[in-house]
Amino acid sequence: MAFSYLNNVSLEKARDEYIDKLKAEGLKPKSELINVSAACGRITAVPVYAKLCSPHYHACAMDGIAIMAHLSFGAGETTPVTLGVDDYTIVDTGDPLPDGCDAVIMIEDVIKNDDGSVKLYSPAAPWQHIRQIGEDICAGEMILPALKEITPAAIGSMIAGGCLEIEVISKPVIGIIPTGDEVVTPTASPKPGDILEFNSSIFSAMVEEWGGKAKVYPIVPDKPELLRQTLSDAIDSCDAVLLNAGSSAGRDDYSVKIISELAEVLYHGIAIKPGKPAILGYCGAKPVLGVPGYPVSGIIVIEQLLKPILDLMCGKVNDSDAYVTATLSRAIVSGLKYKEFVRVRMGSVDGKLIASPLNRGAGVVSSFMKADGIIEVAQGCEGILAGESVNVRLLRPKSELVNSIVIIGSHDPLLDELGNLLHLKNNNLFVSSSHVGSMGGIMALKRGEAHLGGCHLLNEADGSYNTAYIKRYLPDGGVRLVECVGRTQGIMVKSGNPLGISCFEDLFKGGLRYVNRQKGSGTRVLLDYLCKTNGFDPNMLYGYEREEFTHTAVAAQIAADSADAGFGIYSAAKMYGLDFIPVCVEQYDLIIPDYAWDNPMVQELISVLQSPEFKQRLNELGGYTVNAPGTVRERF
Repeated sequence: MAFSYLNNVSLEKARDEYIDKLKAEGLKPKSELINVSAACGRITAVPVYAKLCSPHYHACAMDGIAIMAHLSFGAGETTPVTLGVDDYTIVDTGDPLPDGCDAVIMIEDVIKNDDGSVKLYSPAAPWQHIRQIGEDICAGEMILPALKEITPAAIGSMIAGGCLEIEVISKPVIGIIPTGDEVVTPTASPKPGDILEFNSSIFSAMVEEWGGKAKVYPIVPDKPELLRQTLSDAIDSCDAVLLNAGSSAGRDDYSVKIISELAEVLYHGIAIKPGKPAILGYCGAKPVLGVPGYPVSGIIVIEQLLKPILDLMCGKVNDSDAYVTATLSRAIVSGLKYKEFVRVRMGSVDGKLIASPLNRGAGVVSSFMKADGIIEVAQGCEGILAGESVNVRLLRPKSELVNSIVIIGSHDPLLDELGNLLHLKNNNLFVSSSHVGSMGGIMALKRGEAHLGGCHLLNEADGSYNTAYIKRYLPDGGVRLVECVGRTQGIMVKSGNPLGISCFEDLFKGGLRYVNRQKGSGTRVLLDYLCKTNGFDPNMLYGYEREEFTHTAVAAQIAADSADAGFGIYSAAKMYGLDFIPVCVEQYDLIIPDYAWDNPMVQELISVLQSPEFKQRLNELGGYTVNAPGTVRERF
């Protein structure tokens, strides 16, 4: 585009056209491999997947004794149970769970006898007071999506998940060239007429604060040949260049001429005050900015023009809001003795911010990494009711919350993949998902607390999925049932299938240890249905009350040999190298309420759902049937 001195184009027009031109020339983030311990504040270039479970062993969560739970069955205030010295092992918090044990009893609940035996006045439940393998993180789970800022908590999660090196966005190198015969290197004794050169120090600090690396060149006198050589060197060795001063029309103002000889100039002059003489140049995908010499002008130009480009090169979005008011989606129960800090995930639904509490376990570092904010529950308060307004201290920019799609419902790894692809397509959009089971998702939609929910609830009467539950629990309608995928559900067992499990009935073999999903999940509903139709009492299944909240968590327990079998999806079994006995192909759908349907973020998510990239990723995960994702199967 031809330019003339001085243009008076609006800032918005100049900035948008400049960024579009740089993108067209190929401007995009670069990446590098670094040690996780040095990654705080950096931006992920690709998704980070856990290589290990955390914990990677069954850990005792209390000081006390480890036992087999069934040895304590029947214990009561009037019928205590006595265990001999060979029936228990003394353990401390963090110890590996001893072989042959599946429960820990707190030392406060143990009565010691003189002969070394112990007396128990209440029974232990299987797996009580034990941090099970994968409680925090399961191997194969996505710890962080691409283009996500790495927090201190995320570093802990990645190390806990066995990730010691990660690929991050490289810090762009920004060359800063101070010019002018009258400017000098800062000194305590300047001569009359000397102007201390401090602009480069200001600009360097701004660049570093925004995630770049500043490379400051020596002061260049107002000689065209020296300016040309220095600028040429900077273009060759930097990702962007700031040529400071000389951008106006004075006798020694050569910047626009030199930039136009080595690069292209889009605009010279912007309708802002101060800062009008800015020069918007580019050499291929490299920005070359001519910045006015007055410091205030320079700061304004850099804030308005360099920062959005640097954000693009760094793959991040910035905001500075600290506290917001939100609606609590689920009740928080708190003790009276302490001031409690509850971590929450957040998003904006139908014009109001929703805060959903995360796992509150002290050892679950990933919940802090996933948190969008923190609610402080005052000492002496028993808790906060669902639906109440709460004050939330933000851990993420508010702009991300407003641009987050809130998904509440059934767990499936495809939601993480869907969110990652959406963010790669548009790094201003995010997905905030909470795994509370299919029924939990329907209830959240009923309360207007989510944009959509994942659901796979079987209707026992006719074998259909989801529609009967929508009609029952959302009788007023106002939602669309959107097709997502068919997925293979089955029995996950250890590699080699040592117990020879071949069908559902084999789960009731004596001695088999089962690991279940939580109440309200579609997988739990499926198990209960199969028990009913096959004439089995689910309570006869050892481990029926042992609950996990994700398919990968169930798979992690089996892979770690703390369970023999569990229901789950094929992709989770494949992730952990487990054998898999298919039982059925179920319909996993998305329920989208009318109030969210026309939301541009939701429509963009649907376009990603229909994309070839998403289908390819599902094929890689395995166990999914993709027909017409994103189409409305039924409207209610």
